[in-house]
Amino acid sequence: MNDAAGRIYAAIAAIPSGRVASYGAIAARAGLPGRARLVGKLLGEVPDGMQLPWYRVLRSSGHIAMPPGSRGFREQSRLLRAEGVEVKNGRVPLSRFGLDGDLDHALWGMPDA
Repeated sequence: MNDAAGRIYAAIAAIPSGRVASYGAIAARAGLPGRARLVGKLLGEVPDGMQLPWYRVLRSSGHIAMPPGSRGFREQSRLLRAEGVEVKNGRVPLSRFGLDGDLDHALWGMPDA
C-alpha cells in the first residue's frame, strides 16, 4: 500500500460513529485536496482483512453515492441509521452529521436553519 492510500484509509478509519464525511473532505484530511475520486477508487480496493467504516463516506451533497435501491445503497442506509444518522431519500444532512458540520450546532446545539 502506498503512502497516499494509507493516509486515506486512516482518515476514513478516524470518522467517529454517528458522523459522516464527503469523499473530498477525506482527501483533504489525508493531505490530498482535490483527490475525491482517488478516495472512491481506494474504497473499492480495500485490502482483505481491513475493516473500514466505508458507509460513513458520502458525496459532497450528503447523498449516498450508490444507485438508489441497490443492495449497497440499502446496506449503507441501514448502517448509518444504526448509528443514529438521519438518512432521508438517500441523503444525510451534513450540517448535523458531517465531520466538518456547522460549528455553532456542534458547540451550542443551535437548531438548524
